[in-house]
Amino acid sequence: MELNTSSITSIAEAVKTKKISAVEVTSHFLARIDQHDKKINSFVSLNARALEEAASIDKRIAAGESVGALAGVPVAVKDLLCTEGLRTTACSKILENFVPPYSATVVEKLRAAGAVVLGKTSLDEFAMGSSNETSIFGSVKNTWNLYYVPVVSSGGSAEALAARLAPAAIGTDTGGSIRQPASFCGVYGIKPTYGRVSRYGIIAFASSLDQAGPMAHSTEDCAVLLEAMSGKDRLDATSASIEVPSWSKSLRKDLKGLRIGLPKEYFSEALDPDVARVTQEAIAALKAVGAEPVEISLPLVKYAVSIYYLIATSEASSNLARYDGVRFGYRSNFDENPAADLGEFYARNRGEAFGAEVKRRIMLGTYALSSGYYDAYYQKAGQVRRLLRDEFLQAFEKCDVILSPVTTSPAFKLGERISNPLEMYLNDIFTTSTNLAGLPGMSVPVGFSKLGLPIGVQLMAKHFDEQRIFDVSKALETAFKAGEKVPNGI
Repeated sequence: MELNTSSITSIAEAVKTKKISAVEVTSHFLARIDQHDKKINSFVSLNARALEEAASIDKRIAAGESVGALAGVPVAVKDLLCTEGLRTTACSKILENFVPPYSATVVEKLRAAGAVVLGKTSLDEFAMGSSNETSIFGSVKNTWNLYYVPVVSSGGSAEALAARLAPAAIGTDTGGSIRQPASFCGVYGIKPTYGRVSRYGIIAFASSLDQAGPMAHSTEDCAVLLEAMSGKDRLDATSASIEVPSWSKSLRKDLKGLRIGLPKEYFSEALDPDVARVTQEAIAALKAVGAEPVEISLPLVKYAVSIYYLIATSEASSNLARYDGVRFGYRSNFDENPAADLGEFYARNRGEAFGAEVKRRIMLGTYALSSGYYDAYYQKAGQVRRLLRDEFLQAFEKCDVILSPVTTSPAFKLGERISNPLEMYLNDIFTTSTNLAGLPGMSVPVGFSKLGLPIGVQLMAKHFDEQRIFDVSKALETAFKAGEKVPNGI
């Protein structure tokens, strides 16, 4: 069995029917990590109990027990999700040695479905960044070209997939952190509707925007993973009490009559020519299978980045206030140099342990929430956010799915934008609206740039209508098969 290119459903079926053992599957991917990850840097920790978890699956199968849809499938988990007994750092010095006493609900659900946690993948510190260059463990490199970034905070998960170091991965998406690296690395990644997946046990960045989602090598694999992850959780009041459909079993074979909305604001001269070309090729492919393109307008999306960075930084400044060096996390050496007062105690702990980008966002958010500025910034951003959501709902009266580019360009070079925060933030221009409106959004690999770097397109649908997204994704997958291509040397 060629594990590197096998779907997770075929791996699980082979494990269940004893054609291969879960231990053999896990051993294969651990060996690949050892062989390839030194040059990519996608993993920050490996699960010392991975083979033990795999052996448990094999024992349950031998005993005739039911093991779930992900039996024996190794999954790479973003290091923002708590894993009991396995270090969880958010790639920050302040949590460098934190070992959680519990696991995130997403991790528990995956294990309940038979998955094996392979290890924890790198991210921008606290998921704050647009290039995967702010991790204390160093930059993640793009397998397609090691001089380029995988982009945004779930880049470690996307790279683990692209390099075939894992057949499945979990990321989180606050403003595009699943979709952008999926596009830059040539894999599939979906941010589900806000509330579809529990946030319990996910280290918070911006609570009203954060959402975990799956990344994989095919539409069906993403659907199967999302089925396992989704559902109401009593530990997360924002999780939705709504049925979890069998998306993977309901994929349409044609798109006849389906209306594809094309927002004119997303198709401007700012697009890189390769991105524009690939996006038009995707539109043509959907027309060929019966879909009907419809021009729509979303005038308020021009404010999306501004709204996003006001809301996200404000929530971050509040969420990260808990890291003070008192209860857990990094503490400065006060034995040799005692603090004069509590203010200095906090300042030294946080000043020494938070990176530059995290500090920048905390300061932006604290300012936006401060007395005299709250009404002008945070409150106003929340009001425009609601108008933006309503604008999307009105657009969906004219179409079933919205298609757009994921980013304005393919992957950029390491270090190219790290010293220019504004240019880096503008990378999120096409993805933040989805989070602000709470909509589901997916990146689907479609083509490549002239330099051979992957390019995806973004699909969006109404709240809890992930099925429409998966249907369109499957049509694009059939047309282009871009996710099947493997980087050179892998």
